[in-house]
Amino acid sequence: MSSTGFNFQNGPGGQPYANGPLQNQVVLQPPGPGYNMAHQPPYNPMQAKGPMPPGPGLYNSGPCQPIPPVSSYQASPGQPRLNRPPMGPPHPMTPPQSTSPCPGLRMPPAQATPALPVSANSYYQHPPAWQYGALPLMGAPPPMGAPPPMATPPLAFVDNHVTSSPNLAPLQAPSAGYSAAPSPVYHNAMQPSGPPLPPTSLHRSTQPGSAPPPMNPVAAPHTYQPGMTAPYGHPPTGPTPSMRPTPPPMGNATPPLPFGPKTDAQCGSDACDDAAHTEYDNQENDIECPGHIPTPANGAQVPNSFDHLETSPKMAGPPQQPGPPVRHMGLSYPSLPPGYQNTSASPMQAQTQPYSHAPQSYQQPSAGPAQLSPSLAGLSLQSQTPETLRVVNLLQERNLLPPGPITPPTPCLPQDLQKINCHPEVFRSTLTNIPQTQSLLNKAKLPLGLLLHPFKDLSQLPVVTSSTIVRCRSCRTYINPFVTFLDQRRWKCNLCYRVNDVPEEFMYNPVTRSYGEPHKRPEVQNATIEFIAPSEYMLRPPQPAVYLFVLDVSHNAMETGYLDVVCQSLLENINALPGDSRTKIGFISFDSTIHFYNLQEGLAQPQMLIVSDIEDIFLPTPDSLLVNLNECKELVQDLLKSLPQMFGKTMETQSALGPALQAAFKLLSPTGGRMSVFQTQLPKLGVGALKSREDPNQRASAKEIPNLSPATDFYKKLALDCSGQQVAVDLFLLSSQYCDLASLACISRYSAGSVYYYPSYQQQHNPAGVECFQKDLKRYLTRKIGLEAVMRIRCTKGLSIHTFHGNFFVRSTDLLSLPNVNPDAGFAVQMSIEENLVDMQSVSFQAALLYTSSKGERRIRVHTMCLPVVNSLSDIFAGADVQAITGLLASMAVDRSVTSSLSDARDAMTNASIDSLTSYRTSVLTIQQPGLLAPACLRLFPLYILALLKQKAFRTGTSTRLDDRVFAMCQLKYQPLAYVMLMIHPALYRVDDLTDEGALNISERAIPQPRVQQLSVEKLSREGAFLMDAGSVIYLWIGRNCNPNFLTQVLGVPDYAAVPQNMNLLPELDTAESQRTRAFVGWLREQRPFFPILHVIRDESPLKASFMQNMIEDRTESALSYYEFLLHVQQQVSK
Repeated sequence: MSSTGFNFQNGPGGQPYANGPLQNQVVLQPPGPGYNMAHQPPYNPMQAKGPMPPGPGLYNSGPCQPIPPVSSYQASPGQPRLNRPPMGPPHPMTPPQSTSPCPGLRMPPAQATPALPVSANSYYQHPPAWQYGALPLMGAPPPMGAPPPMATPPLAFVDNHVTSSPNLAPLQAPSAGYSAAPSPVYHNAMQPSGPPLPPTSLHRSTQPGSAPPPMNPVAAPHTYQPGMTAPYGHPPTGPTPSMRPTPPPMGNATPPLPFGPKTDAQCGSDACDDAAHTEYDNQENDIECPGHIPTPANGAQVPNSFDHLETSPKMAGPPQQPGPPVRHMGLSYPSLPPGYQNTSASPMQAQTQPYSHAPQSYQQPSAGPAQLSPSLAGLSLQSQTPETLRVVNLLQERNLLPPGPITPPTPCLPQDLQKINCHPEVFRSTLTNIPQTQSLLNKAKLPLGLLLHPFKDLSQLPVVTSSTIVRCRSCRTYINPFVTFLDQRRWKCNLCYRVNDVPEEFMYNPVTRSYGEPHKRPEVQNATIEFIAPSEYMLRPPQPAVYLFVLDVSHNAMETGYLDVVCQSLLENINALPGDSRTKIGFISFDSTIHFYNLQEGLAQPQMLIVSDIEDIFLPTPDSLLVNLNECKELVQDLLKSLPQMFGKTMETQSALGPALQAAFKLLSPTGGRMSVFQTQLPKLGVGALKSREDPNQRASAKEIPNLSPATDFYKKLALDCSGQQVAVDLFLLSSQYCDLASLACISRYSAGSVYYYPSYQQQHNPAGVECFQKDLKRYLTRKIGLEAVMRIRCTKGLSIHTFHGNFFVRSTDLLSLPNVNPDAGFAVQMSIEENLVDMQSVSFQAALLYTSSKGERRIRVHTMCLPVVNSLSDIFAGADVQAITGLLASMAVDRSVTSSLSDARDAMTNASIDSLTSYRTSVLTIQQPGLLAPACLRLFPLYILALLKQKAFRTGTSTRLDDRVFAMCQLKYQPLAYVMLMIHPALYRVDDLTDEGALNISERAIPQPRVQQLSVEKLSREGAFLMDAGSVIYLWIGRNCNPNFLTQVLGVPDYAAVPQNMNLLPELDTAESQRTRAFVGWLREQRPFFPILHVIRDESPLKASFMQNMIEDRTESALSYYEFLLHVQQQVSK
């Protein structure tokens, strides 16, 4: 990419980094303010107000961070307006049976000729029929007595000097020894046929001789004990087992390709020459191309061990128990061999037949096409998952919500692959059945994308220590459960299909301590695994954990009382900060000046140094401002105890946030680290000064919502500089006044940081907010952290990633720079199909996260997911994941709101549901009947779209503070899907009659599991009590005639009138009702990394309006009810 292209994407004056994949420089336009960057025409994710420009794709994000759309929402001058195609004649009601078998996992031969580029005729040269003008939310009056139309809102120079604080102390001074015979191909997990055979399926046939029999479980000699050294050490000494010399491969077997410098076609933009590693900023080569895979000379074995099963604090709660685990966040990996499981769950049987010790004694002939075809005949998606394609008339069925959690669809894969596929809470696709062609995807009108939670806290994580990390020499894919072992010495990549050699040391299996079983190694038995990276993955010594706290100490800040909470929390958790003996810490405070703190070892007490010239920031004593935490802990503790009193009587009202950030960046640049910034007001001094852009009087009546984009590019440019120096910035905003979060959030978004927002924070008058801040801060300080990280997502040849969502910086077209990665961050990507996948029955996706642990280890966490390929629309709809689709559309709508307008984003979301249901009606259903028909798997799609329209980020006609709206948008883009869905569609439960029936038994606690209710006031009862879980807040609504037993046994009050107005805590009463209710609320809170406040509300409570706004299915003054929205959608679908 040219320097011009990089500078364009980073904004004027930015560093030469790319914050989005640059696909075609022809489409680049001059930079505009904020996010207004050029848009890629090929990908148009959601329908807006005009026809789309020609292009092959449908669902394009607008600019997450990559190449945001600006001009693709309006039709070009003279472009004809397209109408919907006429409805066809009546057909039978039953969806047609798929002519394609269930995707079994056939892959092309290793030497198959790459598919030719799709010709121009294969792409839409004109907007498809669904790309007509945007549909107003209330167009022509809907039938059946629709309500009146809803109004849509428009949218003297001071010299540098250093002074000592009077109340502080004054300033003081590969081996080629073997070749494998062309023996029968052995299929491991996802095993496409080897080169000698044409493409076949991997489905295990039941015919004799057509597939390997199931394998017996591997009996590991030892069981891992937490805290003990792993028993799997070096392989046994002595000569390797004798192997019969064999001639080179014959026939059409693919010989190993010569290893040499990789071409651009093989490596893409990240060439993997060892000599190219000249600076640390190119650390993407660490993940992708650290150099050749080392193989010891003369076939000597290298120390190689599967160390242990790493465990970490389980955010999600206890292990699964019988019963419906509502929103259970904990993961387990049933495919682990018994020796690596540290839970009581019974180990899953291995899915592959073990090799014999001698390679010549294979007894597993490869299944050929003749044997596989009959076995696939009965694997149609409709026959396997009839419920997903059951036709639902949304206008007639009201109770659409299931009683428990909504589970994602299971990919139609062979049973052994389903068991080892990546967990959907970590890696998830919007479509679990991938279309064969882009035109088929276009016809389905559904977005194709991935949602990731790559650094999630896991209950079990296999960790491998090895001198060799086996990767494809062409595309650099990590070996995984879905590769094919052609024989003991060769394996075929499941992404690019290159045949690779199996390194000698990979032949040893540390699980069974046997030789010649590469297919049983943990790398090939787990879809999620972590490697301890060898030295080839390091371009400099691992970075230590460095923490810098930047504190607002102006008068407004001290009035909130936040500094007491921050200092006290640091004192309580200072020993729990992730790190090792090298951990460093430092502090900067600011008002109208900048205050540094000398904590050098040997000082009697901390020393404050003041820099008053904010126009020319410098570091007074650079070597003593960041100090070793272990060596200077007493000085740090003294400072934390004295800080709140030092500024308790300050009268400085101004805030110089920009200069303070510049000073912090200078301090952290040499080492990298984490910058924690606490701000309580609009910064008005120095660089980055901002002015109020909100008119409180226009919050509800404005036709359009302005000022969603940044007012200045200062914070984005500084974030790019921080990212280049491995510095992440986390922003804590505590203010009841407007602070222009749209501008300030850029400092965290582009540096892979986080944004925390606490409106109306006041220590004296808002104890619930203080508790929330305390709990969030404790989690923030003590959770694990990954430093100087990069992440790359790979996919099977023919698929392409084009847009990313989340907080990061895109360093090259597919590499995300993450100075810090935390377990609470989620990401999303949009994809397109560049080449036809007709020769494939499955595709794979792999996310590799390279990071430095807080202990100084370089680690690689790898997630791999396999999905089937289908060739019919009914199969595509059968595999639609409605929650993943909703989460991806929410991120895309945020980008559309910023780069275009909020009304465009709302129209696009509405049209997304209309278009998908229109495609289903016209192309899948074979009969036309009255009503709004949807497949069962998409029955909640219109409800979720309506919920998004009423969500704080996108709602109109309701008074919403601008900072509240922007923060809601940040959450939709940054949080993992499980938490996003609670924000979009809260969960409502009746809790006045909780019982132990169907309860979860966790840690000797019984957790009640009440049924989820519809979000409508008709479900409320004045005789009951209802709990609403809205993600970041929990409401407990008490009916006026609530059961007195609930009032006394749970709330501890005699009657309804005695319920306190501002009740935020359930009393600990020694009653069964109280224990059940508190257990249920506590269990809900354990499911997320942030602390939701509990509000007990009555009819006259001020928060009742907030509770009622979450009743998605009810009509408001400015929004349709669910039934009215369905009528509107039906009207457009029936056109």
